[in-house]
Amino acid sequence: MRISRREKGEGNVGCLVGLIILAIALFIAWKMIPVKVKAAEIRQTVVDEAKSAGTHNDGRIREAILAKAREDNIPISENDISITRSANEITVVVNYTVPIEFPGYTYQWHIENRAQNPIF
Repeated sequence: MRISRREKGEGNVGCLVGLIILAIALFIAWKMIPVKVKAAEIRQTVVDEAKSAGTHNDGRIREAILAKAREDNIPISENDISITRSANEITVVVNYTVPIEFPGYTYQWHIENRAQNPIF
């Protein structure tokens, strides 16, 4: 009687490779998800400030965005924020890059948040 590999209990290399890939994916997610959540909070701040442009001046809008960036430890400077007003519309653009450290490599994640609203 011949015993096959499965009956002997020998494992496949594919399972080990799959576990390594899963571990790498989990590590990348662990590093990227918090940055994505903070970027979404900055995006919401940009949208909220663009909506309240009728009552806020450019300096107040800029300071609200910078305050949220400081709170979330996001590297945004005044030069990264562009506010353009026309007769009845405002456009707020925030361009910034977040460095994400991996072993042996630093990924520069470029993020652009843009909000355009009418001014009432």
